[in-house]
Amino acid sequence: MSTPHPAPILTDSPTRFQTLAEWLSWQESLHYPAIALGLDRCRGVAQKLGLLPAPFVVLTVGGTNGKGSSTTLLDLILRRGGYQVGKYTSPHLLRYNERICVNGAEVSDADLCRAFDQVDRARGQVTLTFFEFGTLAALLLFREAGIDVAVMEVGLGGRLDAVNILDADAALITTVDLDHENWLGPDRRSIGVEKAGIFRSGRPAICADPDPPASIANQASLVGATLLQFDRDFGFIDNGDTWEWNCRQRALRELPRPDTNHVSQLQNAAGVLMVLQAAADRCPLDEAAIRTGLREFNLPGRFQVIPGPIPVVLDVAHNPQAARALAANLARMPCRGVTRIVLGMLRDKNHAGFVAELATVGGSWYVASLGGERGFPGEALARIVQSAGDGVPLSVHADVPSAVRAALVASTAADRVVVTGSFITVGTAMALLEIKSQQGDVENGKAT
Repeated sequence: MSTPHPAPILTDSPTRFQTLAEWLSWQESLHYPAIALGLDRCRGVAQKLGLLPAPFVVLTVGGTNGKGSSTTLLDLILRRGGYQVGKYTSPHLLRYNERICVNGAEVSDADLCRAFDQVDRARGQVTLTFFEFGTLAALLLFREAGIDVAVMEVGLGGRLDAVNILDADAALITTVDLDHENWLGPDRRSIGVEKAGIFRSGRPAICADPDPPASIANQASLVGATLLQFDRDFGFIDNGDTWEWNCRQRALRELPRPDTNHVSQLQNAAGVLMVLQAAADRCPLDEAAIRTGLREFNLPGRFQVIPGPIPVVLDVAHNPQAARALAANLARMPCRGVTRIVLGMLRDKNHAGFVAELATVGGSWYVASLGGERGFPGEALARIVQSAGDGVPLSVHADVPSAVRAALVASTAADRVVVTGSFITVGTAMALLEIKSQQGDVENGKAT
């Protein structure tokens, strides 16, 4: 197991801010544009802080959809195997602290402020993006905690994402599909090149996409990574209540399902188990840890069904592939009444493609505007919904809380409300409904 590493010695000058809210507000405007891919800024500051190379095992997770689920499952299984684990994810639902967890617990405001202060002092005149600040803070806190393994979720793309300043001991690509085309390219081939940028020479590169673009294998070959591809090097069999996983070295049978509601979680779990098998020389695990982690897995906002007089489904889907999975999940759980979709999306998304995938399951739509620079106006989104089906019941709302309330008031016991389109949309609904966003540990089959 690792031992804690001392933080760098810094000057005694006053810290720039005292509260987490102040730090985050300032970071949002420090660098223009807000999204600026590239490794030089982040790598340079990381080197000043003594963060490279990382003193722990690094497992990096990229992909279009399934990153958060895969990262969370990796973290959970490794912790159940006795390892000290740091988990870095984005975006968050309710609190920024959700992004950085050490041994299953969100880091505190005080720890984040202290880490931000160290990053701020080390950066000099370098302007960091919001995501770069968070990535460096996570690495500082992980080093301080003396973790054994860091499970790092890529923010956007892979090749030029801040997480990629670390050399992954094993890298996972969950899926490759269209999203963030303005930054990653117009098709799956070009997006695959960006995603595969997290691969490293001589190290395992796992691809869980059942039909990946050829660029994934090409990039693995170019860098000399050891590619392990779903349906060639590993796979699974769905047996209903249980499932089987196999690779060339190992087979696991009668495994617990990681999520009984979500059709995509077996695919995600298959990739996770291949990562753990590929990294077994660094992080050996017994079968009991795998089974326990699978059984205890739950992740808020991923086809999360909230029971009650009017059932509410929360899903952070925000691109066509994710909307297609959401539609499939809803079809597996039909309701007797009306499915009322509360939809709010960001400006840079494929709105028409997303709506088209849900048009077959949406009986009534409650379209909301999202605020901020990246938010998409509800009126514009409503026009897209209307074009997907003539005469579809539709109302436009100033914000997500108004849309959720309207959908609930209009519903009867036979109906259900589905909230989707963005992490912001789902997070706002969770706050309104007072639903916790932290996965938590599980006892007796229930999240705590």
